[in-house]
Amino acid sequence: MAKSLFIAPTSMNSGLTSVCLGLLRALEREGVSVGFYKPFSQSVHRGEALHNDGKDSSVAFVRSHSHLELPDPIPLKQAQQLLNHGKADLLMETVVGEYQKVSSEVDVVIIEGLVPDRSEAYIARLNVEVARNLGSEVILVSTPESCTPEELDEDLDFSARLFAAPSDPDVIAVILNKVGEPKKSGMALDFQTQEDVQAIDFQSACKVFSSGRFHLLGQIPWQPQLLAPRVSDVARELGIKVLHEGQMHSRRVQKVSVCARTIRHMTDTLKPGTLLVTPGDREDIVVTTAVAALNGVPLAGLMLTGGLMPDDKVIELCRRALDTGLPVLSSENNTYETAHMLASLSSAIPIDDPERVEQAMESVARTIDTAWLEEHLKVQRQRRLSPPAFRYQLSERARAADKRIVLPEGSEPRTVQAAIICHQRRLARCALIGNPQEIASVAASLGVEIPDDMEIIDPPTVRERYIAPMVELRKHKGLTADQAEAMLEDNVVLGTMMVAMDEADGLVSGAIHTTANTVRPALQLIKTHDNAKVVSSVFFMLLPQQVLVYGDCAINPDPDAEALADIAIQSAESAEAFGIEPVVAMISYSTGESGTGEDVDKVREATRIARERRPDLLIDGPLQYDAAVIESVGRSKAPGSKVAGKATVFVFPDLNTGNTTYKAVQRSANVVSVGPMLQGLRKPVNDLSRGALVEDIVFTIALTAVQAKQVADAGAA
Repeated sequence: MAKSLFIAPTSMNSGLTSVCLGLLRALEREGVSVGFYKPFSQSVHRGEALHNDGKDSSVAFVRSHSHLELPDPIPLKQAQQLLNHGKADLLMETVVGEYQKVSSEVDVVIIEGLVPDRSEAYIARLNVEVARNLGSEVILVSTPESCTPEELDEDLDFSARLFAAPSDPDVIAVILNKVGEPKKSGMALDFQTQEDVQAIDFQSACKVFSSGRFHLLGQIPWQPQLLAPRVSDVARELGIKVLHEGQMHSRRVQKVSVCARTIRHMTDTLKPGTLLVTPGDREDIVVTTAVAALNGVPLAGLMLTGGLMPDDKVIELCRRALDTGLPVLSSENNTYETAHMLASLSSAIPIDDPERVEQAMESVARTIDTAWLEEHLKVQRQRRLSPPAFRYQLSERARAADKRIVLPEGSEPRTVQAAIICHQRRLARCALIGNPQEIASVAASLGVEIPDDMEIIDPPTVRERYIAPMVELRKHKGLTADQAEAMLEDNVVLGTMMVAMDEADGLVSGAIHTTANTVRPALQLIKTHDNAKVVSSVFFMLLPQQVLVYGDCAINPDPDAEALADIAIQSAESAEAFGIEPVVAMISYSTGESGTGEDVDKVREATRIARERRPDLLIDGPLQYDAAVIESVGRSKAPGSKVAGKATVFVFPDLNTGNTTYKAVQRSANVVSVGPMLQGLRKPVNDLSRGALVEDIVFTIALTAVQAKQVADAGAA
């Protein structure tokens, strides 16, 4: 039977949804089979309904990250009507029935409670009734704000006493959220700056923790950047007219600046992420904002107030600034009223803002004491690796590896951002190859800073010393010094030489280069390792329930049986290296002995070769995809197979099948794919999709660092 944790907030602004989702992520990351249930829907923030089109944000977020079919929450008004008509038992029966739908498939269920509301006195008791009827243990969520330890003790004691009747559930732990939040004063228009707030050690200062009455399960620091809305969120919530959309769906409002000053006194406000608010007839400020945009400053946007508009000639003068993506909004209210509305924006995260949801979940997950919680719950781990667990383990292994990874596309904006993120998270020691001034300019235009200790390699200053070693490596092909010098003009070749000479541990490229541009130098200069017959690739497919491995979907057009067997073994080893138990399915259009023909015979022969070379691995084929992935189909089509219905590694017969399948799954099921990760080289070189997002590049760099550690360990052995 599943165990349940009821998450009960002690105040309206506790950040309940973020805490519940982060707790879910923390347990998933540890391999715990965990579900989520929200009995009642409740809107507590102004604008939440506008943001989320009336949908419950918690349930929508979990559905987008989970394989479970979650029941819809009961509207709070409907629950109130049942209570008013003396039908509390019917309400609880409904709640228990819906809960069972979730609990039947998992080991632990996180239940999101109701936020207390002074105008609705019954809410606190409803939380207690739900927790009692579901047999839940309770975790309180509290925001210390400016409380002293003594005041926090009293607040937590009062909240816990609500659950203190003999038949009511126990409060086992507390999560403190927004620790260090500055005291609010006036209009809070800055989502970027964090004030220095004296840190309090609540663990020792609060008696409820030091005495062992409650366990302090997590302390989540105040992070104002998590509040930063997109410009589109501002326009939607406030009902503001959009004059020019620009990049309003991606630009975030880090700070609001109300401008009515002269130009020389406002230049310091023209910073990345700033939303400038000014009367619509202040044409001098409008032109100044346009100049800043043309100079590469990614302002959040321009808000014109008072229902006023600049002259048409001024608008035409600023036309090119709009092409930079600058959003322009228009408010019918005056400047003061508009600023007041902006200060009152809802802190609720919109359903269509997965980036902000992900950041909020991560900020909570990394603070949770999962070791204590697992010990308390005594839950067993899943054998299947969940996507959060995969990402977490990947990051931890990359940090431990501490490898130097070269990035030949050093001035490419996404690569610059990814390198800085990797540096901040300590995932790798990134070396950007490119002109230092150009890289600095790109960083400035993005509103980010290159860390002082991040390595930047200026190609003209180092190129010459790689000429002779490259000639030596390619002398059997008759390469001359002049030819080598010309080839080293390509930063990918230069970076590959650094890896070949053991000056770097790995390379990541492909954001603006083709796969051939990345792979060809690696084959020529690094070459395959002794046990590899081919260089191949895998994608890690982050399905909602588990991570699967697909190979080869990027390199070999039509491998023969020998090469296909090699790809299967390489893919199994890659899976195992990243914490996935390798159960290998050799995919074909037929299962077992049911089909004949050249294509299926190749897969059958590759299966035989792979089994012969690695009898310790679970490998079977040919298997159709459905027989490999669905247990009931596997039992029907391949009843004696130990792989059918349980496969974690899928080896496709050719590039046409593999690439088509991975993209179909990725796009149709909205699945995140990490890769391609190349296999078979002496040292790791990895290719990117030219449509890669910043986070894709970050994970590929982390993959490369982990691969480099494995190569080093294998060499030492």
